[in-house]
Amino acid sequence: MRPILLGALVALAVTLGGTPFAIRLFRSRGFGQLIREDIGHFHGEKRGTPTMGGLLIIFGITAGYIAAHAVASFHDTGTAGMLVLGATIALALLGFTDDFIKIRHQRSLGLNKTAKMAGQLVIAVGFALGAQHLAGASTNLSFVRQTTLALGPAFVVWVFLIMAGTSNGVNLTDGLDGLAAGSCALVFAGYVVIAFWQFRHPCVTGGGPGCYRGVPDPLDLAILAAAALGACAGFLWWNAAPARIFMGDTGSLALGGMLGALAVMTSTQLLLVILGGLFVIETTSVVIQVAAFHGIKRRIFKMAPLHHHFELGGWPEFTVIVRFWIIAGLAAALGLGLFYADFLARGGVT
Repeated sequence: MRPILLGALVALAVTLGGTPFAIRLFRSRGFGQLIREDIGHFHGEKRGTPTMGGLLIIFGITAGYIAAHAVASFHDTGTAGMLVLGATIALALLGFTDDFIKIRHQRSLGLNKTAKMAGQLVIAVGFALGAQHLAGASTNLSFVRQTTLALGPAFVVWVFLIMAGTSNGVNLTDGLDGLAAGSCALVFAGYVVIAFWQFRHPCVTGGGPGCYRGVPDPLDLAILAAAALGACAGFLWWNAAPARIFMGDTGSLALGGMLGALAVMTSTQLLLVILGGLFVIETTSVVIQVAAFHGIKRRIFKMAPLHHHFELGGWPEFTVIVRFWIIAGLAAALGLGLFYADFLARGGVT
């Protein structure tokens, strides 16, 4: 438990203490947020707020992970943890490229959809192959644990769908001050519990009927999830409304992809749909809006993603944020409840 707590505390300290310096640095270099023209009339005051704060989140996660291994009585760095961290950093670089293009060309659009999807594809394929051949992760379909359905070669495609879906889902949710950071923190907290529970109930000699197979280095994964939780919490201190800095695509793509990678490694692929329920809702609202507009030439929502619909409906921004946090928390709690209920149903002992 000590390395988990240490990882979270170090990540919290890095983002909590380092973000003010990043705010001053980014502001001096003109790294300001550009606002979509269709929402500029009610978010215009946010134009110029420093962005790319996701760099601090990544630094915090990395520092927390390294500190847990260097200082605590836990020295074996797991391959699974390194693969998840590597995929997270790679997606952060992809998001940084997107943010930098926006700033350099002074427009609200960075990488085009094809380039962004291609980057996510390369990262996801590399992660999937590493998870399968280096970490020994299960390639079976999973819900609260792995099932008997082997995906075979389709595993790589499935991992891409998971990671692209989660990274884009968090990216879409990152439209109000602190909404994505707070929601991610809640889901990462769920993964701290899940990975640590799997660490405490491995399928070794004497393992009970509720033990977990096919989960490589669960303690390492718990440390990473705790570091991500701490980093999100520290960043949220400065990102809460009114935000003094935004995470940008640098942070949202990385955090979303990290959630997907954790789901793959902990064999909770479909459970992530529930744990990250808010991100699913936000993404679904965009899909419905686009499909309706192209199909029947009408808009279902005033604006998508869904949080903008409620803003245009008259809800104050902070009201939308807090209520969406509540939804995110309830979804994470429901996911944990299903995870634990499965353990009990299999005769697991607490």
